[in-house]
Amino acid sequence: MSPTLDADPAAPDFDCLVFIGRFQPPHLGHLAVIHEALKRARQVIVLVGSAWQARSLRNPWRFEERRRMLTSAFDDQDNARLEIVPLLDALYNNDVWVRDVQRKVRDLASPSQARLPRIGLIGASRGQSSYYLSLFPQWESVSVPMVEGISASQIRERLFRSPMAAADYASAGACHDLPPGVVDEIKAFLETEPFQQLVEEQGLLDQYRQAWAQAPYPPVFVTVSAVVVQSGHVLLVKRTAAPGKGLYALPGGFINPHERLLDACLRELRERVRLKVPEPVLKGSLRGQRLFDEPHRSWRGRTLAEAFYFALRPEQQLPRLKPVRGGDHARWVPLADLEPDALFEDHFFIIQNFLGLPADLGGP
Repeated sequence: MSPTLDADPAAPDFDCLVFIGRFQPPHLGHLAVIHEALKRARQVIVLVGSAWQARSLRNPWRFEERRRMLTSAFDDQDNARLEIVPLLDALYNNDVWVRDVQRKVRDLASPSQARLPRIGLIGASRGQSSYYLSLFPQWESVSVPMVEGISASQIRERLFRSPMAAADYASAGACHDLPPGVVDEIKAFLETEPFQQLVEEQGLLDQYRQAWAQAPYPPVFVTVSAVVVQSGHVLLVKRTAAPGKGLYALPGGFINPHERLLDACLRELRERVRLKVPEPVLKGSLRGQRLFDEPHRSWRGRTLAEAFYFALRPEQQLPRLKPVRGGDHARWVPLADLEPDALFEDHFFIIQNFLGLPADLGGP
């Protein structure tokens, strides 16, 4: 593994420095890293993670919005040396994610004359740079002192606690955390429908936290999800209420206290979507099962999802779905129409895990 280098203006220049982050939103700490990278390298590649995720409290802004925020913080001369590109998550397969990063850097890094480019990975100390370094031992690491007192998660909580609190923060406190161009973008975002929806979701999350406030330990929720595939289609439900209103999700839900996981999954298919497939046929079609446990996968907190993959025999007609009054709307969705930013939480990545869908599905 290459040694970690402290930021030193006297050190030899890099041909390219790579900075990986979600930038939700880009704040002054992020800018400090990019400014240092511009001092140390001829070219800076900023890889923006969670690029095609649906809006959520953890990922409120889409890639194009974050790219606009980032470019607004630099002049034309600096922007000419910046490459700001999207990066799709691969939550349950580090190798797929690493390959995507390697390919993007390979394709974007400007070649030096008669030699391979010197590439480094830059990040704030005590951040995730040490973890990233372990995945990219072929690159050197540049550590930049962390800007104290700025937290993207705290910024998001201030913005989505209530419209009044968001307006107060954008008018006063935001200037201590965010560059002026980002503040302007956020002020405009406060007037949009997605902002109102995220405020509603923050309210639901606060209710969850209050309900469990007296628990001796933080709660861990256990759920099941069904990945049912037939004839190039996957069974999904369209959510009719927050969180994730309007997004597609896998059928599933919480397990009952005296229920086995597979039984809970079959019950959800029977009660929630009224799937007209006999239970013995479903059990005979079970092709896989896996626990999905990414710590940030669910809006409500630590939530484990046991997913079951059912591959039904191809038929000319897809099984009928009986509408459930007042429930989410189930439908068969062609695999070609799946887009990461149209699916709830990590459900795209669960489907991807079982079906082996390409990592760049849904993105440019």
